[in-house]
Amino acid sequence: MTRFLIVFAALLLLQSCNQHKKEIATRIYYNARVWTGDSFNDRATAVAIKDSAIIYAGNDYQPYRDGQTEMINLDGKMLVPGFIDNHTHFLFGGYTLGSVKLRDAKTKSDFISSLKKYSSAHNDSSWISGGDWDHEAWGGELPTRKWIDSVTGKHPVFISRYDGHMGLANSVALRLAHIDKSTRNPSGGEIMRDASGMPTGILRDEAMTLIDKVIALPGDAQFDQYLLRATDEAIEHGLTQVHDMSSYGGWPDLATYRRAQARGMLRLRIYSFVPLATWKRLDSFIKKEGWGDDMLRWGGLKGFVDGSLGSTTAWFFKPYLDAPNNTGLQVTDTNLLRQWILSADSAGLHIATHAIGDHANNFILDVYEQAEKKTPGKDHRFRVEHAQHLIASDIPRFAQLGVIASMQPYHAIDDGKWAYKRLDSVRLKGAYAFKSLLNTGALVTFGSDWDVAPLDPIAGIYAAVTRRTLDGKNPRGWFPDQKISVEQALRCYTANNAYAGFQELKVGKLKAGFLADLVVLSDDILAIAPENIRDIKVLRTIVNGKEVFVKK
Repeated sequence: MTRFLIVFAALLLLQSCNQHKKEIATRIYYNARVWTGDSFNDRATAVAIKDSAIIYAGNDYQPYRDGQTEMINLDGKMLVPGFIDNHTHFLFGGYTLGSVKLRDAKTKSDFISSLKKYSSAHNDSSWISGGDWDHEAWGGELPTRKWIDSVTGKHPVFISRYDGHMGLANSVALRLAHIDKSTRNPSGGEIMRDASGMPTGILRDEAMTLIDKVIALPGDAQFDQYLLRATDEAIEHGLTQVHDMSSYGGWPDLATYRRAQARGMLRLRIYSFVPLATWKRLDSFIKKEGWGDDMLRWGGLKGFVDGSLGSTTAWFFKPYLDAPNNTGLQVTDTNLLRQWILSADSAGLHIATHAIGDHANNFILDVYEQAEKKTPGKDHRFRVEHAQHLIASDIPRFAQLGVIASMQPYHAIDDGKWAYKRLDSVRLKGAYAFKSLLNTGALVTFGSDWDVAPLDPIAGIYAAVTRRTLDGKNPRGWFPDQKISVEQALRCYTANNAYAGFQELKVGKLKAGFLADLVVLSDDILAIAPENIRDIKVLRTIVNGKEVFVKK
């Protein structure tokens, strides 16, 4: 028996050696500074890829090469797992790349002249949307239809504040949507009015849907173009996957991705979410079509509790400092929202809910806790999108309930310029509480909320690590006790995001057996001064073992 065991073990060893010999890489990146994201083997100098998978990450790559292996010398550049963005409005971001640009308008005159120039260059009656303006840039005065009516001609205009929770319509658009003095505020929204009761053109949250109803959806060719632009933008910034929270109602977005995949034109991974209100449709769709594959997946639902801080529609326990009669909006009826979440969760669907104000976050944690008690032990992976303003007692609840804090760090260095006008210092201490959440064991993930913020993980890491506001007034960081380490930020953009999308065994780390999603950076992000992180460039982006972007 002993002799038999020895022979059997020898055969197994020989078989293992033969199998090992077959593992020859199609491409090896070497002479690199590699951060793998794998806690058991976090630093290396080489990564070997066979077709679409990583077969080795370490220092001794020679056994994995032969005469056919493509060898790429990175000359000491940094190699990290492909970045994942936890929250985008991907197709609308692609649209805005070709639309009017109002984010840089610093004065009322800038705002009007930029819109006039764009309108004149498009001499027709097409809709003008996008814009991404910020009224705080010129002191906080909200624009009105009277600012823009004379410069927009026959164009119906609906241009959004950059947070997407407030927009400005011109008179042409208001007429098309039948919005006038007698129009009532819809539930969860507000039509702003002047002293006479006439609409000013500003619509908040659910009131924006009155305009949306009269804007025709783009055609397939337009959607395809938006995807092309958005993908180019993403891969140039090192993104190998995005979680898309939808732009055009979710279902047209998903159809666009499926069309691209069928044509072999999907160049990065997408996890596509649809509106929570359509959970029954998604449940039926999955029963027929499955859950997708490693390149394109679905099964996620996006809901809303409240609006945004900038639009004073985020839901707080106490009123805004600059709007003492306002505590924000519940964008969705809270009873209906609770019902949808509990039902969709029971159906096995994945739920992510937008919550920005402290009351909104408290409410959604209560709902998630109710769902957990209903089906204890289930792998819900509930997500709170933004988790932006938290009361102290809610911070540990994320870890206790296993709820994912899906956050966007660039917002912190943007909002930090003017948030003091809205909230007192006590509430601001719970704003973008990255470190406190991580210290309590919460799973924190990072992204952009593009087109609200730049589609740029490097900018997000810089924001999380330095918390230096964009106005330069907080060189040591805005509420610096919430700064986190570069390595923590990297995990939030890679492995943590993979977990948030049920892909933690496939992407997010440079590890044998994982899919080959990698990014080459110009500098060692773990070694340079934090204030210099924003200057790092993406040199190569690799998805599924293919180089989809190489910097010229």
